[in-house]
Amino acid sequence: MLRKLAAFVLLASLAACVDSSDLSDAPADLGNFRLGHNIVVASKMRQAGLSRETSEEEWVAALTDAVAERFGRYEGDRLYHLGISVEGFSIAPAGIPIVVSPKSVLIVRVTLWDDQLGRKLNKSAKQFTVFESLSGETLVGSGLTQTKEQQVQNLSRNAAKLIQNWMLQNPEWFPGLGEAPAIPADKAGTLRPEDLNVDS
Repeated sequence: MLRKLAAFVLLASLAACVDSSDLSDAPADLGNFRLGHNIVVASKMRQAGLSRETSEEEWVAALTDAVAERFGRYEGDRLYHLGISVEGFSIAPAGIPIVVSPKSVLIVRVTLWDDQLGRKLNKSAKQFTVFESLSGETLVGSGLTQTKEQQVQNLSRNAAKLIQNWMLQNPEWFPGLGEAPAIPADKAGTLRPEDLNVDS
């Protein structure tokens, strides 16, 4: 895992970056979707050697907020639960020469649960490799231009956007596409957080 992380960090400068700056726009159509449980764990995460120190609590808080920010806008009447596991990360450190220009990267695994069906929609956890958004600040290395908190937030928001893109690629999971939003559900169902196993 650490070797893979190091390789991603070295090659990320030319990688395609996701743009998570669309939060002021109307949310993309996910039919009757409404976010239920929003569970993030980071107990198994690995940190690359060339990285700022970032705690489990920081990742859990940032990703939980990013998922709520993106998916909390939906008001459908069908509950879906997200389970996210932080697998590894590298946060570009400060004080690195511009010629090196390291990039930040995050690896997460995701499980999506349909409350009405009472089961996971993806048989195996979906893995995402998340890079920071490309900008004038990140071009020279985000460790030189951003705080650790900004880097973690950037990656977390990009992770939420990638998860949304993946969901949009599976329209069969979301009845009601193209219809008007339904009346919001009153509660988050009976699924327990521990049922959102992202290890399989």
